[in-house]
Amino acid sequence: MRIRQIALVAADLEATLETITDVLGIDVAFRDPGVGVFGLANGVMPIGDTFLEVVSPVRDDASAARYLERRGGDGGYMVIFQTSALAAERTRLAGLGVRIVWEIAFPDIETAHIHPRDTGGAIVSLDEARPYDEWRWAGPSWRQHRRTDRVTAIRGVEIQSHAPQALAERWTQLFSLRPGRDASTRALDDGGEIRFVDASDGRGEGIRSVTLATADRDAVATAALRRGLAVEGDLTPQRHSSDGEVAVTLCGVRFVLG
Repeated sequence: MRIRQIALVAADLEATLETITDVLGIDVAFRDPGVGVFGLANGVMPIGDTFLEVVSPVRDDASAARYLERRGGDGGYMVIFQTSALAAERTRLAGLGVRIVWEIAFPDIETAHIHPRDTGGAIVSLDEARPYDEWRWAGPSWRQHRRTDRVTAIRGVEIQSHAPQALAERWTQLFSLRPGRDASTRALDDGGEIRFVDASDGRGEGIRSVTLATADRDAVATAALRRGLAVEGDLTPQRHSSDGEVAVTLCGVRFVLG
């Protein structure tokens, strides 16, 4: 099990995509017409062989519109796990009483969206790609749009909750997560991790941070500062190292530059 894609939700899709691509130095590879079934428009951006997606509601009755209202604006929306054994995962989850709210299968990929009330924390999808290194949701030419001068991979996600330990235990049970480096983290098969923290910003449960493997933090910081965005931590364009955490907020989510 690994994180293959993180989805964010934004009220203004084009402005958000423009900001993210400028700051992180990545490209939009695909706009999936299939998300129209959910009342959405989107853009998907490769970061190495992982993907960052931004969705935006185009109908007032879209669940994403309600999500924007409930969480008070732009933010994290969905965690998409990649598995190599979706059928077995579905059987195990059914035994735990977990409901599938949407599913679709193609020759090259199969997906199952889990009922958010059965997971807590974030909307979750389990996806099996065939072959394993392909990814239909990023379009047929995503490799041509990879830009890794600044960021190279999604390495983890931080989920906030009013009961983070209980949520950690629930996700551990549902997704067969392994113990992480401390009590608040769980490890993934590719070395990535999920961290569960207390919700202290008034926005309730949801994705708080995404950790990126970074090739050039200075370039990210320079682009963020140029756009008037705050850069957390000691790193500035004049300082080329930092002992602490460095992060920039995009689409209501902290991007931690690893």
